[in-house]
Amino acid sequence: MFDFIKKIFAGNSEEIKKLVSNGAIIIDVRSPGEFSGGHAKNAINIPLDTLANNFKKIQKYKKPLVLCCASGMRSSKAKGILTSKGLENVHDAGSWVNLR
Repeated sequence: MFDFIKKIFAGNSEEIKKLVSNGAIIIDVRSPGEFSGGHAKNAINIPLDTLANNFKKIQKYKKPLVLCCASGMRSSKAKGILTSKGLENVHDAGSWVNLR
């Protein structure tokens, strides 16, 4: 049951790992302070509250996007923001520790 709930909120971890190994862009939507305390390898820090202002930058990546944060709440919101603006191939990894 827990795995089912985890998949709803954070996507399929095997799928996420495959996307990352194939060059997906990891965007960590935590604050700069949280990010500096530890983050996934090669992650880019774009805090949730600056996501809309950075949309054009994000749009230019032209690769799958994998979003992460501390618990999965902000990454879920970030996915909603980006997909509502028309981006496809956006994935929610939940907590950044899932990407280690």
